[in-house]
Order: sequence, then structure tokens, then C-alpha cells
Amino acid sequence: MRTNRVRLAAVAVVVLALSTLSVPARGDPPRNAVTEWNAIAVNTLIGLPGPAGGAPPAAQIHVAMVQGAVYDAVNATEPKHYRPYLLDRRFSANASKDAAVATAAYGVLHHIVSTVPNVPDAARATLLDSLAAQYATALAEVPNGAFKTQGVAAGNAAAGAMIAAREDDGRFGPSVWVPNTAPGHWWPQTNPTTGQLILDPTPWVGEVDPFVVQTASQFRTPGPSALSSAIWAQEFNEVKALGAANSTVRTPLQTYIARWWQSQPVASWNQVARDLAVRNSLSIADSARLLAMENLSGADASISCWNDKYYRDFWRPWNAIPRAAEDGNMATEPDDDWIPLISAPYPDHPSGHLCLDGAHTRVLQMFFGDVIEGGYQITSLSTLLGAADPRTRTFGSFSESVAEVTEARIWAGLHYRTADVQAKVLGWNVADYTAANYFQPVGRGH
Repeated sequence: MRTNRVRLAAVAVVVLALSTLSVPARGDPPRNAVTEWNAIAVNTLIGLPGPAGGAPPAAQIHVAMVQGAVYDAVNATEPKHYRPYLLDRRFSANASKDAAVATAAYGVLHHIVSTVPNVPDAARATLLDSLAAQYATALAEVPNGAFKTQGVAAGNAAAGAMIAAREDDGRFGPSVWVPNTAPGHWWPQTNPTTGQLILDPTPWVGEVDPFVVQTASQFRTPGPSALSSAIWAQEFNEVKALGAANSTVRTPLQTYIARWWQSQPVASWNQVARDLAVRNSLSIADSARLLAMENLSGADASISCWNDKYYRDFWRPWNAIPRAAEDGNMATEPDDDWIPLISAPYPDHPSGHLCLDGAHTRVLQMFFGDVIEGGYQITSLSTLLGAADPRTRTFGSFSESVAEVTEARIWAGLHYRTADVQAKVLGWNVADYTAANYFQPVGRGH
């Protein structure tokens, strides 16, 4: 109990310190290399084929690698610096931070794109050429001289430290799924054209070495409700009514929102972070710290979430509803024809989307508070939206958006409420642990 109180106190101190970061820092250039390269990284990585890392949990791991290196590169050139993530080496405070950021980001991105599997040769070459061109442009804008050279050196050192740390880290390993047809266990859907099972493109995520937490099971969720319980029946019937493809109780607005959130949370929350960093004139150093904390927390939330998914192997609504006669609960009834509005190719519990949403928004709250004056915008990348559907929406607080996602995943027929709620808490726990144990001012205890 005492350990928990100490940890909560540490988090409170970190949150208080981060809440001051919206004050513009003097002397910063009007542009921000950190946010510019974050956009390049996200756009590059979410476009990779699923098995190579474009699927949300895998893309999150790779974005974390980029942002961790960028943080270390910038932090190593700061006279008043924070604890490094990996790079325990100092460079001149006069080193070009723009050169350091571009070099660190490019180095890690080049490594990822060069080494991830399942990318066609032509596509890989195109991506590498594009990255090289963007890096050359970024360096050309930095005046030649010792400061540029020092910045490049810091960036290369940070990228090298990250690449070395993630070697043989469990990415792209074999699936850990053990097929089980018993009630309560997940079973994949079948491709109606090929007859093949539709399997998770990135089942290895839960076996990847975490970035900040101690183990992938450190924040294991309490788990789904017992099939014999009243809570199970209540949540079963909720998603059965609201999440069906042909639901008569889900409203058109709810259908739109469910489809709207079928987007890329990695892209959404990094976009929000960039916009708020620029709006609040965060320095390059503070921007690097924000995006590192956010994405390393997101990566470990994904790793923890996927580890939990395959540990629980809990069935999706489209498994449970046709087989309700097998769950031993008199308050549930089967429907052989039930299909969801939206599907996903991995076990139900906990929600992958909410694990990411919880981690990202927790860090954003630390930096900017929950309620954002003037609101913030998210542009959905969902392919399920119609041509006339609005893609950009405005939210007033982070708690508002996360609450909506919780409902949206039920309206989509993807999850039971418990899977959403516990996933959000998992993301929070990871972010709180990150804030209490990493990215602190030099001199503060671990």
C-alpha cells in the first residue's frame, strides 16, 4: 500500500510539472522540427503493410522507436536536461537541434523501413527514397558548420542507441494463439471468398519487449465477466442490440460515430499532440518529451493489451451471440444470423483501441489538462465513411473523446463494455508508470 501511495505521489508531482509546459519558451524558432518529423514518421509507418507494422499496435511500436530516439537526441543537447531514455551521452548545447531531430528520426525510420518483412521491393525503395529526400531537405536548411555537425552526431548516436536496444526484441515473431473451440474462446471469422480464416496480421505484438514497463503482464486487466454472471448477460444483450449490422435501435448518428472511430489511433493522437504543441508554442525540447512520453506509453499499452488479448482468448460478440445456448446463462439467447457492424481479427479482451486511447490521452492530459480551450480536432482515416460523411470533428476534452470511443466500440459490435473500460484503465496505468519512472528532470529519483 505504501508503494502505491509513493507512486501516486510521484505521478502527481510529474503532472504538476508538466502542466506548466503551455507557456511559450523564449527564443524558439517558429517552426518545430520535432512535430514535422513526427508527421513524417506517422505517415510513413501507418502506410506499411499490416504484417510489417502498419496495423495500429505495430505502427505504435515503431513510432515509439522514432520518438524515443528524437527525445534522446534533443535532450543530449539541452543545458537543462531531463533523464535520457537510452542515450547517456552529452553533446554541445550549441548543437543544431533541427539537425539532431532530423538525423535521429531519419536513422530509425530508415532502419525500420529497410528491415521490416513483407514489404514489396519497389514499395520499400520508394519509401526509402522519399525519406532520404526529406532528410536531405531538412539538413539543407541548417547552416553548415560545427553546430550542424554536432547535431548530426547527436542524432546518429540516439538512433544507434534505439536500433541496438530493439534488436531481437520480439517483433515479427510467431503467433501465440492456441485454437480452442470451447465456449468463451475466440474464433476468427472466415473469408467468404477464399474460405481461409481471417487472422491477426500482427499477433506478435504481445510478445515484444516493453519500452518502459517491467513486463507485458505488469498491468494485466481483471478480465472479462464470468459467462454465468448478470453483468455478462447485460453486456451481451447491449452489444447484441446496438452492435448488429442491421440494428434497429442504433441511431444513424451512432452508426456514423462507430464508423468514424474505425480509424488509426496512432495517427489521431499524434495529430492532436502536434497541433497542441504548436498552438501552445512548446519548445523543441518539450515537444520531444511530450511525443516520447505519449508514444512509448502507447507502445507499451499496445504490447500489454495484445499480451492480455491472447492470454484471455475471449470470444467476440460474433462468436458469443450465435452460441449463447452454450454459455450457461439463462438471460442470453442465441441468434444464428447475427453479424456485427464492424469486425476485427483478434480476441476481444481488452479493446486495442481503448488501450491506445487511454495511454495517449493520459499523457496529453498531463501536458495540457483535460479541457482544451477552443477544443481540438481529429480527422478520421476510416475507410468505412461515406463521401459525404464529415471526417474532421472537434472535441472539448480528452475525457469526452475517450468516453465516446467506449460507446462507439459497442455500437460497432466489436466489444463488450468491460473490454472497453478495462482497456482504458490499462492505458492509464502504463502512462502513469511512464510519468513516474521516466523523462524526469536530472537529479530526481527513479
